Amino acid sequence: MIKWLMIFSIATFSLYADEPKQWGENVSGVVTTFSAPKKEIALTFDACGGSVKSSGYDAELIKFLSENRIPATLFINSRWIHSNPEIFASLAANPLFEIANHGTAHRPLSVNGKSIYNIPGTASAEEVEREINTNAELIEKITGKRPKFFRSGTAYYDEQAVAIAHKNGVEIAGFSVLGDAGATFSAPKVAQQLESAHSGDVVIFHMNHPESGTREGIIEGIAKLKAQGYGFVRLSDVKQHLNRLP
Repeated sequence: MIKWLMIFSIATFSLYADEPKQWGENVSGVVTTFSAPKKEIALTFDACGGSVKSSGYDAELIKFLSENRIPATLFINSRWIHSNPEIFASLAANPLFEIANHGTAHRPLSVNGKSIYNIPGTASAEEVEREINTNAELIEKITGKRPKFFRSGTAYYDEQAVAIAHKNGVEIAGFSVLGDAGATFSAPKVAQQLESAHSGDVVIFHMNHPESGTREGIIEGIAKLKAQGYGFVRLSDVKQHLNRLP
């Protein structure tokens, strides 16, 4: 009986010792900023898919970025790609834009099924890899390039999932400035958020909701930042200067 209790206690300790200790947007290993000797900001845009509304495309936003030669990193989910194959091919062919991975099923990245916003996360190391690699393979098949950066649906992680991503050769891209809160902010709020950015910040927006205030706010915010001497970069442009959270 005593021996059985000892075995049970050791097994229980091992189980909990292996449980993730962190859960959120800012966990160990996530990139949120970069070291910037110049006045530079990284603009990132998510495209989620999964519904008619979430599979939208803000063509005027992309046109503005293109016409003003503003580079950006685009995090694209596999469902959005399947809904917009021709648009995706056009974005991938534009040298201003870097295509990054926004997951296969837009799930939070967890090793034990933790959820956020009523969205269940991946439930094992194998599911973490599947969420990353299935879309990475799709993007590579279409573009010939495997994405270097990953951002999960909801941008939530545990630290073990982040470590698994690193083992699969990708950086987890978080953010330091919440640009549009899932395309829910008004245009003045989006502009305010963007104007609050400083050198080395990574700003997150969405490019799949043309009905939102995102585009108008970005146009206003970028004009003011450019007047202050700021430039804009893709994450790959500053890959050697990225800062992972401890």
